[in-house]
Amino acid sequence: MNDEFEGLAPLIGALAARRHRALLWISAADDEAVSRALCLWRARSWQAPLWLGPSNAASGIEALPAAKARTRLGGEHDMVVFDAVSKDAGFDPDAFGAVAGTLRAGGLLVLLTPVAWREGTPCPDADYVRLAAWPHEAQELNARYLARLAQRLLVSSQVVHWPTGPAFAPPALSAVTCELSTKSGDPDCLSADQAEAVERLMRLRRRRPLVLSADRGRGKSAALGIAAARRLLAGERRLWVTAPRPTAVDPLFERLAALLPRGRREHNSFQMDIDGEYAEVRFIAPDGLLDALQSNAIDTCAPPTLFVDEAAAIPASLLGCWLTAFPRLAYATTVHGYEGTGRGFQLRFRARLDRDTPDWRELHLSQPIRWAEDDPLETLTRELLLLNAEPAEDERAVQVLTDHELRLVDLDRTALAGNEAALSELFGLLVQAHYRTTPADLRQLLDAPDVRLTAAYAGDTCIGVCLGQIEGGFPAELATKIYHGERRPRGHLLAQSLATHAGQREAARVRWCRILRIAVHPVARRQGVGRGLIEQLGARMKSEGVERLGVSFSAEESLIAFWRAQGFVSLRLGLSREASSGEHALMMGRTLNEQASALIERLSRDFQLLLPSLLAFDLARVEPELAAVLLREGPPPIIDAETLDRVAWFAAGGGDLALARPWLANAWLAWRRSASSIDRDIELQALVEPLFLGDRSDKQGVGKKARLARWRALARRLHDVFSSEH
Repeated sequence: MNDEFEGLAPLIGALAARRHRALLWISAADDEAVSRALCLWRARSWQAPLWLGPSNAASGIEALPAAKARTRLGGEHDMVVFDAVSKDAGFDPDAFGAVAGTLRAGGLLVLLTPVAWREGTPCPDADYVRLAAWPHEAQELNARYLARLAQRLLVSSQVVHWPTGPAFAPPALSAVTCELSTKSGDPDCLSADQAEAVERLMRLRRRRPLVLSADRGRGKSAALGIAAARRLLAGERRLWVTAPRPTAVDPLFERLAALLPRGRREHNSFQMDIDGEYAEVRFIAPDGLLDALQSNAIDTCAPPTLFVDEAAAIPASLLGCWLTAFPRLAYATTVHGYEGTGRGFQLRFRARLDRDTPDWRELHLSQPIRWAEDDPLETLTRELLLLNAEPAEDERAVQVLTDHELRLVDLDRTALAGNEAALSELFGLLVQAHYRTTPADLRQLLDAPDVRLTAAYAGDTCIGVCLGQIEGGFPAELATKIYHGERRPRGHLLAQSLATHAGQREAARVRWCRILRIAVHPVARRQGVGRGLIEQLGARMKSEGVERLGVSFSAEESLIAFWRAQGFVSLRLGLSREASSGEHALMMGRTLNEQASALIERLSRDFQLLLPSLLAFDLARVEPELAAVLLREGPPPIIDAETLDRVAWFAAGGGDLALARPWLANAWLAWRRSASSIDRDIELQALVEPLFLGDRSDKQGVGKKARLARWRALARRLHDVFSSEH
């Protein structure tokens, strides 16, 4: 692009001719930068211009706060001003990633930054307040992330620079039209790729899921909307849509409204009367879908078609649940997105698809719709936000593991920020391993206070990484207020949650290292790399006087097994499902020396004491398999003669389950926590029946007598197990 600014009219004309977009960088004092942007704003009638940043009453422009940038997803703009220079403004990485994709061909993204950016010495801005966990202040933090951004902007050939100096008053700019691509044989589609996607969505077959993948701007969400409209017209009457947030599917509903003008949208539902019949496309959040499954609210004889958008941002365990519940199913995912990556989605989920639905199909949409190929802004955004971060290729990773010994190292974040190749490779591992990664996660990695990075290398190739953050250490008075729910200082998720919700004030006073992320290259998994990273981090923490490790994650059986194998025990389970994951958050911890073990032992004991009653009431809808894994933890109850007598009495026909439940539950727990080999029949029968989870059998068409007979059979089997030991 231009090294010097010589006038905007030729630039905009060239962009429109090529169907490209560009970033115009204004790095100046705040008043000057805003003045130049205002001059540009008023130079022509832009289509839906957007000013993102703090409100400026003098400008007369209604600015949108950066925190609300995602509300514009699915919209289109010819010009976006991203104000990162004004007082109280800052560079929000997630907002930048969101609005960059809303610019249409011929558009300008105008980035306003302080002069220090151009000089290579940026300071933490107002958006760093979100990183400044207690007791840190934003201005105290390091700005490695911003320094890297500034350096990439300075050297990039994709940036249009507006040099400092006398303010430039551009002439009035004439309107430039730049139509969307219409290279398609389908009148409703804007590309051949999109037309093929719609055709595939119309031909969905039972137990043959379709996976659509694309970069942003390829029209995959619109394709879902076109297909939804056509499926309704073809006779379908119920179609469900899910995504991490309702705004993610706004393009789908917009296409529905355009193609079916007689229909109406009410909140998260599009409704229409077709030939005297009610037809509906409804958005349901991932956790709502899970509730519908668990409450048997889905008609198993005629389940609706399900479209899943932004599937990479949804945990694989949830995606897998839907495979069996919805015979006709399509997943759409962004390859290089700010909410997860298609590569990570495929690596985590392909094996499940191959196992459960081996006839699944895949289609990749590569042709842009809002802009042309080789768009400068798309290239620059990927580079700035590391949206294209990838771990080492599998072949290379295998070779270096063969040629080199694995070494564990503690990383210096300043050095890492200055090594673009190493940073991209390491961050690529983290993106691939986690179902939801945003551009702001890169800033947290580089600049959040009290973060520790440990990595595993073979030669100069990153094979694994562990990211931890020190928490807790609150003074006594503040810890007491946290314990009583009166204060909630910024950050410190684990320490504060255990104090406030698990009732252990000491959890806020002591110091923890919470493991935020851990990732191992796929070719090196199950070889002890993860264990080595955790031990390396633990040794570093002990040297710094931190005596406990902790972790918080969406509860899932394989993850629980991994952390238990590293010596962690369960400390707290969230009572409600997280909307983004549809799962309960589980906190686990591990002591790093015997002197610090008392607190974790108390938390673990309380967790085990509470769990049976929670599963019977507050967590009655938790999956049986997950409940079984959680109940396995802890010492087995002692089975005495009285317990055996009660179990034998019930097994022989005495009383009802309600009169034997405590003794039967104790016997089951004792067996569950001590059995060397798990009998799945006993395990699942005890869980599906109402020992802990409530009586669900009636919903399966099982009568009371049959249920009672099965409970007595379970009691006989448990009695036989323990009577042989006495």
